[in-house]
Amino acid sequence: MIEAEHITSLQNPRVKNLVKLRDRRARNQQGVFIAEGYRAISRALEKDVVPQEVYFCTDCFLGENEDALLAQAQARGATLFELSKHAFEKVAYRDRPEGLLAVIEQWNYTLDDLKLSSPPFLLIVESIEKPGNLGTILRSADAAGVDAVICCDSVTDLFNPNAVRSSTGVLFSMPTVSASTDEVIEWIRAKGIRTAATTPHTNVLYTDTDLRGPLAIVMGSEQFGLSEKWLNNCDTKVLIPMAGQADSLNVAMATLITLFEAVRQRG
Repeated sequence: MIEAEHITSLQNPRVKNLVKLRDRRARNQQGVFIAEGYRAISRALEKDVVPQEVYFCTDCFLGENEDALLAQAQARGATLFELSKHAFEKVAYRDRPEGLLAVIEQWNYTLDDLKLSSPPFLLIVESIEKPGNLGTILRSADAAGVDAVICCDSVTDLFNPNAVRSSTGVLFSMPTVSASTDEVIEWIRAKGIRTAATTPHTNVLYTDTDLRGPLAIVMGSEQFGLSEKWLNNCDTKVLIPMAGQADSLNVAMATLITLFEAVRQRG
């Protein structure tokens, strides 16, 4: 049987703290982040990521076996809190909350923690600015079967609610590392991994480039693209052709296109 403290007041310290956790500073100070919704929390549990706390509101449930999920989380050590609908709507990040919200401990992988396949297949993103793009990039990387995503000189926070939401739970299964460009270039070279960087400043089409073997695809920021350091240190520069008036694609879309060309070539 599920046991949970019932909270109705918007002035409750736990309710106030959940609102604070929308802010990066508060998340980092407490070393936690928020995952919201049935899919995100169930995928966390599937990967043995057990929330510290789970907050729920039965009035917001969509009928996706929420009781079973709550029982599983509690059995594995999560503390449960039942919120009134008014209180849950206060803490929820989504416009249409599903009635489930978890507080989860942050993690910090390093480059040396990564387990590489043979041959390695990596995605490197530099200075991605929009959390929603980062989350979508994680989904694309997962679908393409890359070993890990490496975030160089991160601007956005991996644990931003928009990044967590748009990753649809892939955050819990895709190894993701933050490091400086200098660190990553040195590590990639030491591992003998070739880099293919997307840029408009080349005539070599991404479809005409060999993307097999040990490979890291490198993508730049939404506004500025890749830094000079990456462009000067990559092994190959590739171009996604543009036929219309637009001179660039959304970075998440460009990442998806390039990754799946590599998937096609790699069989």
